[in-house]
Amino acid sequence: MAELTYRETLKSPSAWGAVGSMALTVSVLIASEFMPVSLLTPIARDLSMLEGQAGQAISISGFFAVVTSLFVTRLTTGIDRKKVLTWFSALLVFSAVVVTFAPSYWTLMAGRAFLGIAIGGFWSMSTAIVMRLLPQDQVPKGLAALNAGNAIAATISAPLGSFLGELIGWRGAFFLVVPLALVALAWQWMTMPDLPAKDEKPTTNVFRLLVRRQVALGMTAILLLFMGQFALFTYLRPYLESVSGFNVTSLSLVLLLMGLAGVGGTWSISRLLPRRLYALAIGIPLVMALLAVGLVAASRSQLAVTLLLGAWGFIGTAAPVAWGTWLSQVLSDDAEAGGGLQVAVIQFAITIGAALGGLLFDHIGWWSSFLFAALLLVGSSLSSLAAWRASQQPS
Repeated sequence: MAELTYRETLKSPSAWGAVGSMALTVSVLIASEFMPVSLLTPIARDLSMLEGQAGQAISISGFFAVVTSLFVTRLTTGIDRKKVLTWFSALLVFSAVVVTFAPSYWTLMAGRAFLGIAIGGFWSMSTAIVMRLLPQDQVPKGLAALNAGNAIAATISAPLGSFLGELIGWRGAFFLVVPLALVALAWQWMTMPDLPAKDEKPTTNVFRLLVRRQVALGMTAILLLFMGQFALFTYLRPYLESVSGFNVTSLSLVLLLMGLAGVGGTWSISRLLPRRLYALAIGIPLVMALLAVGLVAASRSQLAVTLLLGAWGFIGTAAPVAWGTWLSQVLSDDAEAGGGLQVAVIQFAITIGAALGGLLFDHIGWWSSFLFAALLLVGSSLSSLAAWRASQQPS
């Protein structure tokens, strides 16, 4: 395939093949990240550790994802972006192999750290790459494709991991990542064009982007959105089991419904983004806040809870598409650094939101974490409104 200059884009169906390879890679990355959730007990037993220690396999990948997202632009300056994505995809394969055959706790942690680097690097560059592959009017659809892969993987990774763990053991479950990752890597290599690095010097200190008022307000909205989302979402299982009385089978069906609704939401809402970007950025967290309050009020009705969570999946899963599109417009001149900052903010928000939600859940009551989530989501909506107003002011 002929080499592309930095400002050229592909306007043929072949570009969607490259986007499809990225969507598959994202699915495998996210599935790998969350698979340990349902495999902590056998991992801990096999490697002679406590379950709390095994749980660090999730937090360490998140930590390395944050660090990588902050420095990836600086460390890859001047390197063809196809090669960079290939390295991160290959690192995903290597991570899966290391985890599968890990003989000890520290080897397991090293494998998960490699995964975190792959997640942080790949996600940080994804928006910028999609912007170069597709014409501007198709970028929202491309980002929706990536986020659909994210939604599917996040939904099925834990139950699929549990099912496979029973059949072939936790090592076998992790090893199944390898062929999927190899398929994604091969597809990516065959369809991704050469993407030379920018001629101009990129922003290497991503925090400098925050001096722009609109960027600072947008990142604040993203921070509050994901804090609110995961202050609630992380504790859905105990809520559904202990409060709403769902059994394991019906609970799994509800979570599957959320995931399928999320896939539909990303495609539906992506069609509105070119014309209603800020309206969606303002409205999505506000609707999610109302749904969170509804989950408190209707907690004893399984039908109501199911419908509310279906709506949560439809609306909430599409939110990252809106903010990815926002990034492609507001930071079109520095999308890689902006992507790194955005990934770092999201990973930090997930960690803090889940931690604070857990403290409230344990020490005050389940309802407090849900109402806390609603408050954060209202804050995200207000920050989005402020970002929209900032966009209307002359620069």
